[in-house]
Amino acid sequence: MRILVFFDLPVITESERKAYRSFRKFLIKSGFLMLQESVYCKLAQNSTAADSVIDNIKKSSPPSGTVQVLKITEKQYSKMEYIVGSSKSDVLDTDERLVFL
Repeated sequence: MRILVFFDLPVITESERKAYRSFRKFLIKSGFLMLQESVYCKLAQNSTAADSVIDNIKKSSPPSGTVQVLKITEKQYSKMEYIVGSSKSDVLDTDERLVFL
């Protein structure tokens, strides 16, 4: 399963900027990878693990702005098409248990 997080947070005041930075750091520390500006993705082993991650996102979301979460299967994620640009990743993000380099 993949968990996609989309967010649009206000950054007008200093407290809003602090909430934005805090939420972004939470996502990175939780293992999310940035797909593009304000869009983050994480691999989960199964639906139960994904639901647990989503609960943590709900608890850590800032009080204002918009935060959306989409849970999709790996097959659906692999069908993503790049219209302009390409996938760039130095991180191995696979659901296999053993990876040979």
